Amino acid sequence: MATSTRTSTTTSLTSATVKTVNTGTERPVPLWAERTACLLPLLGLPVCLWRLPIGFGFMMGMDMEPETWPRWAGVAYVGALSLLSEAAALLCRGLVRPWGEVVPRWIPLLGGRRVPPFAAIVPVALGGLFLTGLPADWVLCVFGIAGFSDVAYTSVWWRVPAATVSGLFVLWGPLVPALTYAYYRRRCR
Repeated sequence: MATSTRTSTTTSLTSATVKTVNTGTERPVPLWAERTACLLPLLGLPVCLWRLPIGFGFMMGMDMEPETWPRWAGVAYVGALSLLSEAAALLCRGLVRPWGEVVPRWIPLLGGRRVPPFAAIVPVALGGLFLTGLPADWVLCVFGIAGFSDVAYTSVWWRVPAATVSGLFVLWGPLVPALTYAYYRRRCR
């Protein structure tokens, strides 16, 4: 009787971890990967919005002088950084969508061709490896561990939201490599 209990438990555990979603890809996408790909742009959005006033010279409670760049350069820099962050997050959707496997037909010269798996895996994996250092740096700086320090803020009312939005962004560190691994398993195995 104990054997049948183990078998049913293993079966239920196995079936619980195999939940997939049919997104139009060759093989079904794990549900967690689909949700993660949807979540990435939302995790980056708060920090993108937080940094926009900095481009206009409002330091969001940081106890430091604004950059001496011309206003247009600061706005362009911060705006481009925010747009690139969100674009990278949205491109991660390709890891769970058909356009991550076959180039859309509307793209000239390449439309309809299969995307070689490593053409997606290598750049995303390199970006993911870069991002994996962010959680450690965030923890060390926010909590002042081992002599690391964060930017000084004028009050805790600025420090807490800044740590929160940057902490959300830091979650990309473990999520992007996990999403890349799910893509690798689905496309290469």
